[in-house]
Amino acid sequence: MSPTVNELRNQIRVAVDRFEREGSAGFTKEDLAAICAAVDHDVGAKPFPPTAEMRAAIRERVDDLDADTEGQKALRKAELETLAASLDDT
Repeated sequence: MSPTVNELRNQIRVAVDRFEREGSAGFTKEDLAAICAAVDHDVGAKPFPPTAEMRAAIRERVDDLDADTEGQKALRKAELETLAASLDDT
């Protein structure tokens, strides 16, 4: 059985040294900043850039993610699977 979206998010959080979260919770700005750092995108100092900007940077840096969405929507399950796999490869 394939992992749920929540399981994938937690797998990604653990891969970037963040804490797992109970229940259904999207990525926080801190989570996104840690993912950006893991895919070699510098988000700069706090305050963090908008979430859409960080999601767009993640999509640009990870192969097989659709960079055309410009970060406007949350990462979908297929994108989370790709992201998790790319982080496992590092």
